[in-house]
Amino acid sequence: MSAENSNILVVEDEPGIAELVIYTLRESGWKATVAHNVDDAWSSIQNHTPHLVLLDWMLPDQPGLRLLEKIRANRQFNELPVIMLTAKSMEEDKIAGLDNGADDYITKPFSPRELTARVNALLRRKAPEHSQSLMTAGPVVLDPISCTVAVCNEKIDVGHSEFKLLKFFLAHPERVFSRGQLLDKVWGDHVVIEDRTIDVHVLRLRKVLKDAGYLIKTVRSVGYMLSEK
Repeated sequence: MSAENSNILVVEDEPGIAELVIYTLRESGWKATVAHNVDDAWSSIQNHTPHLVLLDWMLPDQPGLRLLEKIRANRQFNELPVIMLTAKSMEEDKIAGLDNGADDYITKPFSPRELTARVNALLRRKAPEHSQSLMTAGPVVLDPISCTVAVCNEKIDVGHSEFKLLKFFLAHPERVFSRGQLLDKVWGDHVVIEDRTIDVHVLRLRKVLKDAGYLIKTVRSVGYMLSEK
């Protein structure tokens, strides 16, 4: 995704921090707008969906996590990349953000260089999966617009993490990815998530795909791949 085509919504109530973040993003070539509370941010997302949200943890009307929960619960926006901006450095707070669907987090205070690096990395990681066309493999059909998955023309219930993993595999068929690569490309390289988490999500994905679970191959001593062969 090119910088000039990327709109970033900054949800931050402290004017000084918001001004610095907006300036940094625009200097890097992105378009950036600001919302100072959850209600304004939600309206902004509905009216003009951004490519990424920088979301402060503490906001005046509701916690930032409430907005994150609304985004992840909405089929239209649940794939929207979100980076949490937080003064909270406790590991349990980071885990809470990730468990609620955050793609990354930055602990205040942070440098403009770190901010642009994190935004760049997340946009780059999400780029291959931004296709709005139907994604298929064998009897599996994933619709990125409605965020639904069907196997043999029957819709199935897929968890958020398994949906992201399946979408990534469908965007990169016949390619082997190590657990570390999947961790980085699908969830982000977070120290609080371990490699064995990938095994759990792969097992869950195969289970919900039922007879189509054969598409997700284990490549011994390497990792996983999606293949129809």
